[in-house]
Amino acid sequence: MTHRVLQTSSAVLAGLLVPALAQADDVVLSLEIPRLTVAEYHAPYVAIWIETPDHQAVSTLQAWYDYDLQGEDGATWLKDLRQWWRRAGRSLALPSDEITQPTRTPGTYEVSFSAEQGAFADLSAGEYNVVIEAAREVGGRELIRLPITWPLGAGHTPITAQGESELGALSLTVIED
Repeated sequence: MTHRVLQTSSAVLAGLLVPALAQADDVVLSLEIPRLTVAEYHAPYVAIWIETPDHQAVSTLQAWYDYDLQGEDGATWLKDLRQWWRRAGRSLALPSDEITQPTRTPGTYEVSFSAEQGAFADLSAGEYNVVIEAAREVGGRELIRLPITWPLGAGHTPITAQGESELGALSLTVIED
């Protein structure tokens, strides 16, 4: 497996963030799983979590994997999501109704998280990364960090990044009520 880390520049994104909390219902992550032309394709396992700037995990938002893999426990391969596994995954009891989701086929997906309850509601004001890591059997691995200043401000510009292999276009924004 190849391993590549893409980190967007905090300096570039600093101008996109507004310090006042939006009257928001949802923090929305748009996530693309690209279509790959390979001999043997497996849907990627994906972990989405929040971490501090020094890479300490704060909260896991979602873990996409085969949690009912034809009678086998697909969680066995979660450790292939190396960064997430080391920082947060191995200490979780999975599957979990709050974070466990099935793997996804190629396409663009939106996942919403409440800004007023759960992981985002529990965040103190400050600097964080929303991290997306993908790993695929007989494939590669990719990790992208989206730096944010919490709370996100009303009318902030979406934070975007572009993956190069296992992940495609990413966008994080606040949807106001």
